[in-house]
Amino acid sequence: QVQLVESGGGLVQPGGSLRLPCAASGIIFSITDMLWHRQAPGKQRELVAGITSVGSTNYADSVKGRFTIFRDNAKNTVYLQMNSLRPEDTAVYYCKTRSRGNDYWGQGTQVTVSS
Repeated sequence: QVQLVESGGGLVQPGGSLRLPCAASGIIFSITDMLWHRQAPGKQRELVAGITSVGSTNYADSVKGRFTIFRDNAKNTVYLQMNSLRPEDTAVYYCKTRSRGNDYWGQGTQVTVSS
């Protein structure tokens, strides 16, 4: 079955960096688009970044220039590199994909930006 496993979250000071990997299994990763979403306390889940199977990327305006999504097809892993983190980036970050018409989510990883 499809599994997405995120890791790499934690507590970081404002201005710091984190890299979140999401390891995928049960899909043909190299031909599958991948997404990162996040959900802050009391807010709706929102799209942060996406990457297509051919490497085209898109970002939410709030993270452009600070976050980078990239993929390693040899490792079946998509990454979210987060730089210049702000307190408003605090959220649970989720990996998402779609396969055979169904949406799949990871369990999420907590990112807290605080001094």
